[in-house]
Amino acid sequence: MPIPLHTASTAIFLRGLTNLAALLEKAEAHAAAQGLAPETLVRARLAPDMRDLAGQVQLASDAAKAGAGRLAGVERPSFPDVETSFAELHERIRKTIDYVQGIDPAATEAGAERAISLTAGGRDYHFTGATYLTQFALPNFFFHVTTAYDILRAQGVALGKLDYLGSF
Repeated sequence: MPIPLHTASTAIFLRGLTNLAALLEKAEAHAAAQGLAPETLVRARLAPDMRDLAGQVQLASDAAKAGAGRLAGVERPSFPDVETSFAELHERIRKTIDYVQGIDPAATEAGAERAISLTAGGRDYHFTGATYLTQFALPNFFFHVTTAYDILRAQGVALGKLDYLGSF
């Protein structure tokens, strides 16, 4: 039996965003315990040419909004990338979760064969909804959630695989 598109998209975006929020909570606790300015972690990056933690959270949010919205064929909200604190990053995640939760599952299911086109990295891509989800939306989302996790690990935050996976 095939997995419903709504389950394969919305549920995964919501789980990843919830887990990302929990990673940020651990990072905040780490900063407090170590006497670090929280902004040190928010601005941390893995490499000079990569986005910092705030940028990774922003891009994970954008990927979830775009993935869920394109599949359902609905308008996506635009959030300016202005977050500089953990509180602001948590608020962005909360707003993204609210948006994704508000999408009608039937609209998502109707998007399996919807034509989806986008431009990324100067290239044009054309997908059906199902291939967009599996070949672009989910990999893009997980890249940014994983990179946020990796930034925090590199900064000494005590995180493990189960923190990334979240509760079951």
